[in-house]
Amino acid sequence: MEPVLEVKNLLVEHCRKKQKHTIIKGIDFKVFPGQCLGILGESGSGKSMSLKAVMGLLGDDFSVTGEALFGGENLIGKTREQLRQIRGKRVAMILQNPMTCFDPLYRIEDQLSETYREHTELTRKEIYEKSLEVLSTMQIKNPQEAVKKYPHQLSGGMLQRIMIGLAMSMEPDLLIADEPTTAIDAITQFEIMKEFIRIKKESNTAMIFISHDLGVISAISDEVLVLNKGKMADQGTFRQIYEQPKDPYTRLLVEKKKAVMNQYHRALGRKGVMSH
Repeated sequence: MEPVLEVKNLLVEHCRKKQKHTIIKGIDFKVFPGQCLGILGESGSGKSMSLKAVMGLLGDDFSVTGEALFGGENLIGKTREQLRQIRGKRVAMILQNPMTCFDPLYRIEDQLSETYREHTELTRKEIYEKSLEVLSTMQIKNPQEAVKKYPHQLSGGMLQRIMIGLAMSMEPDLLIADEPTTAIDAITQFEIMKEFIRIKKESNTAMIFISHDLGVISAISDEVLVLNKGKMADQGTFRQIYEQPKDPYTRLLVEKKKAVMNQYHRALGRKGVMSH
């Protein structure tokens, strides 16, 4: 099976006042259809930075080298416009804070419509029906009322669900979720995670899930990449990372999180972490 995305020797440097600071130090990973790669690391480990580099979301003061093969094309070196077109349709991104993804001045309906107009051939009526369908699928009550609201009139959890529903309705080849449960309360976190687990079971979309939380990673990931200070600390199946961590940093992460993680799985209705 061909990987949906294969990243080789990714190197990211920050260039400032003629000084270069290496942030991502030659990382490699692959993600396959229907599988989830979890990227785990603490704040500042480079996990979000690495995907932003691949998707062309860093500023001009960053230099990115290496390969990121997606559908046979190298994403690194493509123009911003080329990457923007890929991002909307073939690669969907769910970001940490849903509030920043919505324009406060426009109703939800207008913002969903804009995405569909740009990436599909749907008529205005079909777009409205599709928008209602997205909200219903994501279990948002009274979708006809919800689409008429402005972002500030909905909770963070509802906005995050709409983002996930919109992303999946584009039927992307790859879904990148960057800390999608960090900015919302614990109860909503579980609901959002259940949605991601459902998507993984029901679709063949490849998924990259970025988190500092081992509990979240353990609930969804097939393979795990552990980053520490921009370097690869560990890589393998979740079971390997959990039971036989190669790096002392990973061992420390696992030890710190074991009890919390088992509690997390019980809350998700699972039998404990290694029933995964």
